[in-house]
Amino acid sequence: MATHRPARESSTGAAPQTPRQAGTSATRLVSLRDAAEVFGVSVKTIRRRIADGTVTGYRIGTLIRVDLDELRAALVVKIRSAH
Repeated sequence: MATHRPARESSTGAAPQTPRQAGTSATRLVSLRDAAEVFGVSVKTIRRRIADGTVTGYRIGTLIRVDLDELRAALVVKIRSAH
């Protein structure tokens, strides 16, 4: 009988991908630290967006993850040119 082992985080802190997620358009859940680094903001900013409901946080055990695509849609705003 096989024993179930929980997946470990990679050295980058990103959640490991299951075979179903790899190479598909599945939700890309990453750590708050990785998300903050991608967008050049602080972890505190990401936590604030989760708290105010702008972004959904996903709890996996004791870890909190966010979807990069959802975060991009919520944080990145196009600035209109003055010209």
